[in-house]
Formats: sequence, C-alpha cells, structure tokens
Amino acid sequence: MQLDPAILGEFVGTMILILLGNGVVGSVLLAKTKAEGAGWLTITVGWGLAVFSGVAVSNSMGDKDAHLNPAFTLASVLMTGHAERLYTYIPAQIAGAFAGAVLIWLFFLPHWAPTSNPALKFSCFSTTPAIRSYGANFLSELIGTFVLVLVAVALVSRRIAPGGVAPGLGPLLIGGVVWSIGLSLGATTGYAINPARDLGPRLAHSLLPIPGKGASDWAYSWIPIFGPLCGGAIAAAFIRFAGI
Repeated sequence: MQLDPAILGEFVGTMILILLGNGVVGSVLLAKTKAEGAGWLTITVGWGLAVFSGVAVSNSMGDKDAHLNPAFTLASVLMTGHAERLYTYIPAQIAGAFAGAVLIWLFFLPHWAPTSNPALKFSCFSTTPAIRSYGANFLSELIGTFVLVLVAVALVSRRIAPGGVAPGLGPLLIGGVVWSIGLSLGATTGYAINPARDLGPRLAHSLLPIPGKGASDWAYSWIPIFGPLCGGAIAAAFIRFAGI
C-alpha cells in the first residue's frame, strides 16, 4: 500500500524544518562550533529559512498543504471542515519533529560534552521562556501563532493573488512571515508557534543519551502546545469572519 504523499510530506517537511531550525540554534549555542555566539538575528534568519525549506520539500513531495504545524492544521480544519487532517497530518508532524531532533543529536555529537550549561543543550531541542510567567508565556505563543496563520492565509488570498501564488513563491513567503515573527514576537518564549516543533524534540531530549542534559521541563510543555492551538483556532475564526 502506497503511503499518502501528503502524510509523507508532512513528516519529511517537518523533519527538515527541525533539522535546520534547531540546527541554527545548536550552531549558535553549543560550545566549539564555528558560529558560537552569533546571536538572535542568526537564529531568526535560520528559522525563517528552515520553514521555507521544510515547506518547499513538503510541496515537492505532493503535499499541497505543507502545514508542518498542528496549529495550522487545526485552523485549516476549522476553515475547511477536513477533520481527517487531525489524525493524519498531526501524528506525521510530531513524528517528523522527533526524527529531526534525533538528527540534531547526531549532527552535534562532539559538541554536547564540551557544553557545560544544560539549558543551552535543551534550547537546541525545545523552547524556554525568557521570564517564566505561564499566563504571559501562553499569550505570547497565542499571539505569535495568530499572526502566523492570519498572515500566511492573507498572503495566498484571492484578493492579493487572484490567479494564485506563483510556483515556488509560497514557501518563501511563509519563511518570511516566520522570520518576522521571530524578530518581533519571538524573544519572550523562543516562539514555538508550533506544537510539533516543541513536543517532538522535547520527547527526543528526554530519551536521548545527551551528556549532562538536565531535565526536559515538562511543567512548561503545555504552553507551546495549547498556546499555538488556541492562536490558530482564533485566527481561523477571524479569517472566516473577515472573509479573507
């Protein structure tokens, strides 16, 4: 039986997203890399390009949706009614994120031990807030994801692109949106804005034999899951209301 290309695309696209996105975090934070200390701008650019790359790969495999994000999938279901995406796309996204995180572990294998700070190692997998305040952190993730879904849908709306978006331009536009969110709204929580992006790597961090890795901070894990889901749902309601 042939696997649905949309499901495979969600898996592989999300894996590439995490490999490149968390890869830039590892390059900036881990000890003895050539990019150590390159800073927040490098991370936000890297994540924007990671999203562009993941969406492009997913599209090329026959996945026209290329959500790579359960919050976007939920918003899509609320806007279109295709409920089957909840139990096909989302597991593929989480599994792809987990696989991408395993590749991160392998790629930076010589750099875990020289990095003494467990928090820096954890940041190469999942998000942590700059100031831990669950209400404010939840709101940050909600607003960031609301912007992601709203702007992504607006960019491909018939009013902006009556004849449809030019081939290959869609992934670049979405990558630009994520770069903007990272620069403007990402510094409070590390802008998960994607439950799979945080949950899959958090699971990997908890299971992998990383030297001196510390805890996986499961007490915070519900924020980057439910904050983005709520943001996506609110964005879907607004999009339908506004007729975007």
